[in-house]
This record gives sequence, C-alpha cells and structure tokens, in this order.
Amino acid sequence: MLKDWNRLEKPEAEELDERLEAAKEKLNVLQMQVKDRKLPVLVLFEGWGTAGKGSTLGKIITNIDPRFFKVATMDIPTEEERRKPFLYRHFIKIPEAGKFSFLDSGWMDEVTRECLHGALKDKEYKKRIDSVKRFERQLTDNGYLVMKFFFHISKKEQKSRIKMLEKDPSTRWRVSNNDVWQNEHYDKCLKVYDQYLDDTNVSTSPWYIVDAQSRKWAQLQVLETLTSGIETALQNSTLAVPLLQNVFPLEKVPKLSEIPLDKTIADDVYKRELQELQDKLRRLHNEIYRKKIPVIIAYEGWDAAGKGGNIKRITGALDPRGYEVQPIASPEPHEKARHYLWRFWTRLPKTGHVTIFDRTWYGRVMVERLEGFCSENDWRRAYNEINEFEKELSDWGAVIIKFWVQIDKDVQLERFNDRQNNPAKRWKITDEDWRNREKWDLYEEAVNEMMKKTNTSYAPWHVLESNDKKYARIKALRIVIEEIEKVLEAKK
Repeated sequence: MLKDWNRLEKPEAEELDERLEAAKEKLNVLQMQVKDRKLPVLVLFEGWGTAGKGSTLGKIITNIDPRFFKVATMDIPTEEERRKPFLYRHFIKIPEAGKFSFLDSGWMDEVTRECLHGALKDKEYKKRIDSVKRFERQLTDNGYLVMKFFFHISKKEQKSRIKMLEKDPSTRWRVSNNDVWQNEHYDKCLKVYDQYLDDTNVSTSPWYIVDAQSRKWAQLQVLETLTSGIETALQNSTLAVPLLQNVFPLEKVPKLSEIPLDKTIADDVYKRELQELQDKLRRLHNEIYRKKIPVIIAYEGWDAAGKGGNIKRITGALDPRGYEVQPIASPEPHEKARHYLWRFWTRLPKTGHVTIFDRTWYGRVMVERLEGFCSENDWRRAYNEINEFEKELSDWGAVIIKFWVQIDKDVQLERFNDRQNNPAKRWKITDEDWRNREKWDLYEEAVNEMMKKTNTSYAPWHVLESNDKKYARIKALRIVIEEIEKVLEAKK
C-alpha cells in the first residue's frame, strides 16, 4: 500500500482552514448521534515515529465531549502483559457502546516491531495476521466502527523532525530510540509496514494512509475520514452480518439424550480416588506454574447439576495463589455495553495460572439465545466467534477444558425441592431456576447444537454424568489431570 500510495493533493491554506472548521463542527454533531445510537468507535493511530500521531490525536479529541472517549498509548508490552494472550491488552481497550477509544499505536506496532527485530518468523507472523483479522472482523460484525490510520512521512522528513526535536531540551524526550532506529533502517521498516498494511486491509476495517507532511493537513484528513466513517456506520447499523463457514476441526459428540446417566461410584472408592487425584493435581499445578502453562476450565450445565461441588474438588487440589474462580452472572452495564467476549478476555489467567469459569461465553448461544437477549444473527454468528476465541487461547498455549455437567429432569426436580425445603440451601434456588426448568427441551436443543458446533479438536467438550455427583467429581479430576499431562508431555 505504501509503495503504491498516491499522495492526496493538499488544498490551499484558505480552503484547508474552511474544511477543517467544517469537519470539526461535523464531528461535534456526530458525537451525540454516536452516543444516542450506541455506536462504539475504535480509532487506531499507527505510523512512523515523529509523524505527528500524538499531536493530531490531541487536536481531534478537543472536538469530543471528554465523557465520551478514552485515549490509550500502547507501548511495548509489559512483563505482565506478555503473560497473557497477544490480543489481551488490545481487546480490553475496546470502547463501550456510544463511546470512542483512541489508541496511539496498537497491534500493528506490536507485530511489526517483533518482525523487524527478529522475534516473529514467517509462520508466527501469519498466525498474528490471522489473529488480527479475526479480532477486527469480530468487532465490526458486532457493530463496532474500526478506523485505522497510518501516518506516513518520508525518510528525509523524519530525520529532519528528529533533529529538530533533539535540539530543544524540552522536546528531546519525545524522540525514542525506536524513532532513531526506524530512520536508520527506513527501507527495511517500509517493507514490513507495507506488507502488514496489505495483509490487514479489508473492506470492513480498511487502512487510511495519512499524508503527515503538514500537521494541519493531517488533522483534516483524519477528521474528514473519521466523520465519513461514522456517518456510514450510523446508516448501516441495522444490517445483518453474513454467517461464516466453520473452518475449525470439529469432532463428533453424542446428543445429551444418548448419554446414559446410571454411572455411580461407591463411597469408599470415591474417598480413596479423591485423595489420590487431588494429590496428583497438586503436583501438576506446581509443574504448570514452573513451565508457565495457563489452564482454563469452563463449566456449563443444568441448574442444580453440581457444578459448585465439582469446582470445589478441583480447587481443593490447587495452590490458592495460582488460581481464580470466576462466577459468571448476568453482565453488568459496562460489560453489556461491549463485545460479549470482553468480560471473558478481562478474566483470563496469566501463564502458569488456572482460571475456572462457573458459566462461560456459551451463555451467548444458550440463555441469550432463548431469552431473546441478542438477535438470531448474533447467536448464530457466535459459534464461529467462540471457536476463534478458543483457537486464540489454544495457540497461546492454554490448556482448555470444557465441562457440561449433565443430569436428568427428575434429578433436577428432586434437588430443586431439596433446596427449597432446606433453609440452609434455599439461597441456591431462584425463580429463574424454575422458569428455566420449564424450557428444558428448548435448552437441551440449544446445548446439543452448541456442542456439535464447538466441539473442536483443540477445545473439546467433556460431559460429566452427574446424577451421582461423586462420580462426576472423580471424572472431572481425571480429565483435568489427563489434559494437563498431555500438554506437559508435548513440551518435553
């Protein structure tokens, strides 16, 4: 893109000033429509060092109510951020509906910098590009406006600006070592930037190259492009998104009705195996911490199926400093106002740690589907989005273990009544549990479809037959141990 780029004709000073004032006024008006229509706007500024990204950003945001935007400078990842998936620190910065997020550098800078310094080889680079394209597509599919600007200047202009900034003690700090390195290796950087822009330039989130030779001209280009993008997004906000064909390896899984629930375990066997398996898991926890392997355990299942007791037996074997249990309820307003996966990205473990989700992202294709909390297009699209999310986690190196805790309808009724009649357990039963029970058949149909479409080779489902809770607990411990051992064995 950069090599074939045709520079726009810069208007004369008087026209430039007139257009600039008009664009500022238009953005000032559009920001209220963005707020009222709940359009989330993510603006990414990338480009050469000293090209004026920061100063342009500063000018742009003066036209927006400060309550409606956030600005983030995405520097080199910290050690803590490096212990999370690549996209983590970018995904958590996405805006709420009706607000703007401006990023001064982002995922392009991170990917290209690693390429330029030899940290990313061809295979890893391709994976990163796939991740970026999925990330941006998921955002736009879920109603986000993603605007990407690359600030372009010549080698000569960059060198001149570096010298000018370095002369003044009050501006010297603005020149980084990377800016100087860029200029010294300008042609090498140009080639990598050009390739990245080509690889990630798609119709739903295209790149806009900004002629940054003049700061005022750069500001006008960004303002006019941004306002045009907002107007288009507001017009297209009700369009449905085409469903993508699944490209991930799926494995066959039986329907819930085909799974026998007569499996039991004797009390003495349960006590003995529970102790043995917890001891083994305790040792494995030390090993995954030492080898920095993240583990994600996801629990779904019928109400009163025994998820809580199952989780308790897993955590009983773990060092409390190395795990978290994330109980997932209805989304809070600030969570509901973002991409539905945002609240799960923010809860991911760092390497070497374990996170257990009590309810998960699968709510999108179960409760949200059946209760009408999202559109049909939203939940049908979610199967692929979830497979992509879990693929991202798998490629990061996470052990992903997904449990469906299965009971039959009669056992659920028995447990509901037990809770209802026992003052010590009454807090566990709600009116919503009874309402969900009335929709058992609909939920079973949704769960069968969910498992069929998301039972991938890298994140398969495991059904825990839980009419006998003790049997389910032992089975869960065995599966967790087996899955961790597989990854440890592969790393030898």
